[in-house]
Amino acid sequence: MQPVEARHGCAIIRSGRRWLTCTRPERVIAASGDGALTALDEINRAGFWVGFLAYELGRVIERTSPRARETTSVPDIAFVRFGDVSSSDRPPRFGDRPRVRLGPGRSSLTQLEHAAGVESVQELLAAGECYQVNLTRRITFDVAPDPLALFAAIIANGPAPHAGICAFGDALADVAIVSASPELFLRLDGRAVETRPIKGTNADASRLRASAKDHAENLMIVDLARNDLGRVCEFGTVRVASLFDIEAHPGLHHLVSTVHGKLRPEVDLSALIGATFPPASVTGAPKPRVMQAIEDLEPVDRGAYCGAFGWIDADHRRAELAVGIRTFTIAGGRTTFGVGGGIVADSRADLEWGETRLKAARLLEAAGAYELAPETVSAS
Repeated sequence: MQPVEARHGCAIIRSGRRWLTCTRPERVIAASGDGALTALDEINRAGFWVGFLAYELGRVIERTSPRARETTSVPDIAFVRFGDVSSSDRPPRFGDRPRVRLGPGRSSLTQLEHAAGVESVQELLAAGECYQVNLTRRITFDVAPDPLALFAAIIANGPAPHAGICAFGDALADVAIVSASPELFLRLDGRAVETRPIKGTNADASRLRASAKDHAENLMIVDLARNDLGRVCEFGTVRVASLFDIEAHPGLHHLVSTVHGKLRPEVDLSALIGATFPPASVTGAPKPRVMQAIEDLEPVDRGAYCGAFGWIDADHRRAELAVGIRTFTIAGGRTTFGVGGGIVADSRADLEWGETRLKAARLLEAAGAYELAPETVSAS
């Protein structure tokens, strides 16, 4: 088999134990604002698509008010339809690729700014306005590497459950998404739907198992996921299939729960996304108030980070979308990578900052990247 090439567009997606390799791009659909929902309807009609939903699509769904901030150079939705899709039990060959070295990166928040954000969130919690807020920061690198080389580097020591790459080629200003996401946002098979929110991270599984704080965070997000699915599923079909599973990943462990449901007959993928997006684990509860808090506290857009990334098989009413975490976005001649965590009443700012470093560490090392004096330097 010939090595996959990204120049004209390609995608590789891990789906369970199989790898899907997508070539021969036929059409790219990209849109922002209200037009993104129309684009989603178009994607839902026919074909096999790979792409992403940016977190900012949530502004359209929840009608939050954006503040003046640094925006990303990616649309709210972008998917490419592929004419050739093959499946294998192992990833494809990448050919000879240059070694990836992203080098130094700037954080959108310093540690002091992040701590101030934690304090602001806890003031909202004390006022009873919300129960949990996901606070994130973005690391920016002033290089745009070969996306396949970056993907090969991050899966070399064990691919994530939802690892994937989508290179849009010339049709979308050389945008590429490279993801090592461990978290399932939505899996759709006919009318059966599943979500597996992650909330709770620790390098030590025993500490995670004993952490009342992490269990409380996870339960809040499970309740939000149940409520989201309940808006579009048949009455009585939404159930928690498993609660507080501990999953091992390279360098850390996650607390994961699984929620199932059965969609009502008239509900299509567009309606499902409208009821559940952005993912519960990267927003908080209640979602509309939390999303406005995120707008007010974070100085940059999230883009594909904290959105969704994956595939849609419109011909067979199937889809698998991962939460856009542990995800690199290559666009506009630079690369961005986001990290964050859920803030609750008993969160400690220093530990929350440390959790963002833990989540980023392995992937940044694989990408030849590091942060520039994160305690003092911000991206602004």
